[in-house]
Amino acid sequence: HYKTAKLFEAAMRLGAILAGCSAADEQAAAHYGMHLGTAFQLVDDVLDYSADESATGKHLGDDLSEGKPTLPLIYAMQHGTPEQAALVREAIEQGDVSKFAAVLQIIHDTGALDFTRQQALREAELACAAISGISDSNYKRCLVELANFAATRQY
Repeated sequence: HYKTAKLFEAAMRLGAILAGCSAADEQAAAHYGMHLGTAFQLVDDVLDYSADESATGKHLGDDLSEGKPTLPLIYAMQHGTPEQAALVREAIEQGDVSKFAAVLQIIHDTGALDFTRQQALREAELACAAISGISDSNYKRCLVELANFAATRQY
């Protein structure tokens, strides 16, 4: 699950190195990237169960069909009934999209998408906090806007 976050972290670290930033600013950029990537991935996980397919180009339930236990599914298993948890677990293990409608209902019943969106917002806040010590500039403002966009995007 951290592949996206690690990619963003590496990109931010390399950008800081190439820009000749101090070690402290390089570390701040890397932390920003890790949190930004996590926020981006969490929203991607939400969109897999809620997006307009024509806007995202992704089919709903792709993560389920690939057997990926993303945060919405994990949260649904932890907060659903034992029967709901078993159904979700089985659908993940088998990549069973025939149970997508039932899994989607469980995700909605447990508030898993709202929880995951809140976690994405928290990661965006942590990204912004990571660069709070960097001097104010248009670049920093753009990074803050990017973090907010990553956590609130609908596509």
